[in-house]
Amino acid sequence: MESGELILTKKSALRFVLMIGAVSFFADFTYEGSRSITGPYLAVLGASATIVGFVAGIGELLGYGLRLFSGRLSESTEKFWPITLFGYFIQMLSVPLLAFAETWQIAALLIITERIGKAIRNPPRDVMLSHAAKEMGYGWGFGIHEALDQFGALFGPLLVALVLAAQKQYRLAFLSLFVPAVICLTLLLIARSIYPRPEEMESSGRDLKAKGLSATFWVYLAGAVLVAAGFADFSIMAFHFQRTGVVPQSWIPLFYSVAMGISGAGSLLFGKMFDRFGIVVLVPLTVIAAASPVLVFLGGFRLVLVGSALWGLGMGVHESIIPAAVALLVPTHRRPSAYGLFTAAYGIFWFAGSAFIGFLYDRSLRAVIVFSVAAQLAAIPFFLKARSGMSSA
Repeated sequence: MESGELILTKKSALRFVLMIGAVSFFADFTYEGSRSITGPYLAVLGASATIVGFVAGIGELLGYGLRLFSGRLSESTEKFWPITLFGYFIQMLSVPLLAFAETWQIAALLIITERIGKAIRNPPRDVMLSHAAKEMGYGWGFGIHEALDQFGALFGPLLVALVLAAQKQYRLAFLSLFVPAVICLTLLLIARSIYPRPEEMESSGRDLKAKGLSATFWVYLAGAVLVAAGFADFSIMAFHFQRTGVVPQSWIPLFYSVAMGISGAGSLLFGKMFDRFGIVVLVPLTVIAAASPVLVFLGGFRLVLVGSALWGLGMGVHESIIPAAVALLVPTHRRPSAYGLFTAAYGIFWFAGSAFIGFLYDRSLRAVIVFSVAAQLAAIPFFLKARSGMSSA
């Protein structure tokens, strides 16, 4: 490839990543804004705490588990854009429709449908991103995308909080999210028209000799699911803040916004580090993230803020570097099913780990900290083994 063509390809790849990043900004703006109030909204409609927990749990389980099938479908059909579009449309339309739910059953169905939409669109979208990211560095490409994604997650809940403060109407808050949802879908259609075949941005040909997923991929997956299992969900942290009073109730959303902002900024930094040093950067970053539960569950206000910031850094690692490395571990034509399998396993273990942490919390705070720290640190030997496997390949 000539140098001029290479520069053009890199510019085109960057524009594609930025466009998909903008799509994700408004997508997260929409559904994270919604998710910040779905719990109390279900309660207002008459749902019990058990129902709220079940809806959230089954939504997350389907939201990750179905990615296995979405990844395989996109690999077998190679219809990356149609599947991605279908998933985004389901997800984005489910959110504003919550404003018209008359019963908690209808609201619960829409909440679960939103998660299913995300499950459908994520694997094929990540594959398209990987083709563009190859030309600019996987870490940097996924890092830019995740930064925009997390900034959307920051602003969405803030808009919802403003609407509720001004009008005190949940239905109006959901309706306000119709605007970012429409912007998201419009940008997605524009990206589809400009980049109908993102796979053509990747200069290297398809590795047709490689048939299956390597042993290194499975080793890496084992490390990733250990990190996921030990990474406490923010809902558990927020429950602890409110129960102990260590953080005033009105400050809890601000702590979440701080974590999201740091996550987005960290994604950019970590992406560059990944491209320069490789998968080994996961070792110190995992150690740093593992310190979060100690500060969050044992500290006072200031230490909890620091712990929340470290939790946000961990989120940046989870959403940028960890998926970026998958593209290096599998042949090009196996990326769809690999991403589907990887994110499904990752999400299921995160769900199971969070449920177990909640179980431990009711019995021993020390047990929560020990499990969370130990599970994350246990991933380090697997990351080092995966690095060794990549070096010898």
